[in-house]
Amino acid sequence: MHFDLLQIIKTFGYLGVWGIVFAESGLLVGFFLPGDSLLFTAGFVASQGFLNIALLVLGAFICAVLGDNVGYVTGHKFGRRLFRREDSWMFHKKHLVSAQNFYDKHGKKAIVLARFMPIVRTFAPIVAGIGAMKYSTFVAYNVIGGLIWTAGVTLLGYYLGQVIPDVDKYLLPIILVIVVVSIAPTIFHLYQDRKTSRR
Repeated sequence: MHFDLLQIIKTFGYLGVWGIVFAESGLLVGFFLPGDSLLFTAGFVASQGFLNIALLVLGAFICAVLGDNVGYVTGHKFGRRLFRREDSWMFHKKHLVSAQNFYDKHGKKAIVLARFMPIVRTFAPIVAGIGAMKYSTFVAYNVIGGLIWTAGVTLLGYYLGQVIPDVDKYLLPIILVIVVVSIAPTIFHLYQDRKTSRR
């Protein structure tokens, strides 16, 4: 799915960025949203004076944490019923299974690591809820991961927007690199799982 991130950010401002971050962090329908590239582009837009960087990061952080909490509650409340759901345009069981495998492999730190993995970051809090991870433990890792992800990616865009002249000319290639780097761990993880299952 194609997103004109600059247009989305300039049209909807803070609420557009925060809403997408919230949805991608814990709503089943949010797995296809462009979290990493959105935050980077929003940081760049802030460097050009369209948004306040401190307010942008604070709001994105709060929405990321709240989104994950919604995901946790969804998993805790509906649990295994999600695994019995039929696939639809907005829900694919394979994403949930992939997140479950990732969670089983990495344990609590999966909540932090998943922040940097598209699709997995949407389903990881749901899996944590299904697995009945202690809520206080989940919140701690959720806050750490949410802070590192939102502040790190957004400030990177802000910094590059300030130090590289006419960085907007290179925005598309930079976003493409971010997308590739973001999905690389997921692809590698799926490849390893397939390799293991063949054995």
